Amino acid sequence: MSETPPSPSSEEASRERKAVRMIPFIVGCALFMQMLDATVVATAIPAMAASLGTTAVQMNISITSYLLALAVFVPISGWAAERFGARRIFITAIVLFSLSSIACAVSQNLIQLVLARIAQGAAGAMMVPVGRIIMLRKTPKEDLLKAMAFLAMPALLGPILGPPVGGFLVTYASWHWIFLINVPVGILGIYLVMCFI
Repeated sequence: MSETPPSPSSEEASRERKAVRMIPFIVGCALFMQMLDATVVATAIPAMAASLGTTAVQMNISITSYLLALAVFVPISGWAAERFGARRIFITAIVLFSLSSIACAVSQNLIQLVLARIAQGAAGAMMVPVGRIIMLRKTPKEDLLKAMAFLAMPALLGPILGPPVGGFLVTYASWHWIFLINVPVGILGIYLVMCFI
């Protein structure tokens, strides 16, 4: 005797449970990318300065511009999520973050790098708060504390891993890979958002 196929409602419930489990992971990856990029440049500054024909002291503006853009654009993220939809803004922010990472990698001078870093910071500012909004809306109240605790890990690991990862990539590859590693993570993030959110 053949088994009764699962009803559409049970399939929908199963898919919803899977999405709820995946959302903290997706937002965590976005948060990790944002936090990593805040510190990963620090150890690569001398190599980047030599490549871009500037000094290490002047290169500090590439870190400052990113952090400043993060601070400026965070307040806009909530309004944008309400106005245009959280899912759409989240995907757009991941795409912009990935594209601006490519722009950072192909920069030929300090001005181009700073402009790309501003765009990257703006995207990061939209990406993480909007991801948290999605998580708060989708996660059941009983699982919310666990989901928020999960997000603490990438927030702590990003700044810790940034300098050694930057140093490793500069030593064994080139400074361009500091930014290019964001691209496959961004593509994976877009795919997961499309599937689960």
